[in-house]
Amino acid sequence: MAGYLRTALLLAGLTALFMAVGFAIGGRQGMVVAFLVACAMNLFAWWNSDRVVLGMHNAQPIGPEDAPRLYEMVAGLAARAGLPMPALYVIHEDQPNAFATGRSPERAAVAVNTGLLDMMSEREVAGVIAHELAHIRNRDTLIMTVTATLAGAIGMLAQFGFLFGGRTQDGRSNPFGPIGAILLIVLAPIAAMIVQMAISRSREYEADRVGAQITGDPRGLASALQRLETYKQGRVNEAAEANPASAHLFIINPLSGLRMDGLFSTHPSTENRAAALEAMASEIGPPSSGWRVPGPAPRQSRPWGGSGRRNPWG
Repeated sequence: MAGYLRTALLLAGLTALFMAVGFAIGGRQGMVVAFLVACAMNLFAWWNSDRVVLGMHNAQPIGPEDAPRLYEMVAGLAARAGLPMPALYVIHEDQPNAFATGRSPERAAVAVNTGLLDMMSEREVAGVIAHELAHIRNRDTLIMTVTATLAGAIGMLAQFGFLFGGRTQDGRSNPFGPIGAILLIVLAPIAAMIVQMAISRSREYEADRVGAQITGDPRGLASALQRLETYKQGRVNEAAEANPASAHLFIINPLSGLRMDGLFSTHPSTENRAAALEAMASEIGPPSSGWRVPGPAPRQSRPWGGSGRRNPWG
């Protein structure tokens, strides 16, 4: 509940910032035009976000015949979360990571890197999958799209302010004067970005909590987060580096050089997330085993697509 409240407050703050900047820089007409353009851009992105981001990372769809054990795990966890089975994708990427996308639970997709499947235990993979299902159940894609709309609108208003030269569109003097207008042009997009990052970090903490509830095993997810952070070092995710706007989707920040829990990080520090999960584990007691896939984990020789990798989840 605290996570939802914080997100609501941050969204309200972003909306208030948008309205203040629009009034001070663009005037009423400029504010409306910028908002409508930003809404149109982000509405298009929202309706196509799943296909865009999956294509961006060269994700390949897989079914129960490709990785029956992995598919069964995802289906079981989705049932525990009260969700329909999401589309399942694999990304041929050595860096262990995963993300969820889709505008609604009915249009959701979960994508996992081959590095995740190669390096993580079944218990840890279950924790990661549950985290991504929590994003789907919490409709975080919608939340982040609304955030992107408002942040984008603020950025466009700042550009209008630059063109207007410190005067509103209806010809009145800017109430903050030329210096104030310049400060707003520079600082408003930065403030919007900070709020956007704060919302993203808030949603990660909430997805950790809900994901741990789905598996009943907070320590499994904590272990996965710690190992993901360790194993991503030295493994560059080329697709993510080429498309940094998608970084907030991943369970662990896929970009290099962003290790601090600072204002401009899309993710909380792994240490803080693991500590929160450990505290949760102490409260709920021993883990349940309802998420486990029945039977021993088999090894088979079916390769992942055409990459030459072997599929340990077949």
